[in-house]
Amino acid sequence: MERSTPQSLDRTHMTPIEIARQFVAAINAHNVNAIVECMAPEHHFVDSLGNRFPRAAMRTAWQQYFKMVPDNWIKIEEELSNGDEVILLGKAGGTYVPGDGVLRAENKWESPAVWRAVVAGGKVTEWRVYCDNEPIREKMRAAASP
Repeated sequence: MERSTPQSLDRTHMTPIEIARQFVAAINAHNVNAIVECMAPEHHFVDSLGNRFPRAAMRTAWQQYFKMVPDNWIKIEEELSNGDEVILLGKAGGTYVPGDGVLRAENKWESPAVWRAVVAGGKVTEWRVYCDNEPIREKMRAAASP
């Protein structure tokens, strides 16, 4: 069940790193409302292949992703910032759940990852993921084969 989030939390006094941390915390909590609340109206998500997705598509995208990887997590090991740009280095992982909805230990995956957050007006305007997705793709292929 999705948790509620405070109405329009004022983030304008927060540093870009604090806002990026809050975005990661919302992802780790699987709180789609909080994730969307952190996004600026002009927000874009950019995946590791360079595909861009507007804010309008992200609520559904996050909901679907958390169904596919219900224990998804991000672990930040290092943070760097330059003005409104934040670079986060760490790992991402979880367990891929195929169409049958069964969580199986053999479908766990983990990968090194980097995230770039661009922040303006207390909100994330861009969330870009640099991650080797082969570990989860391998699990997806294995689940799809008879």
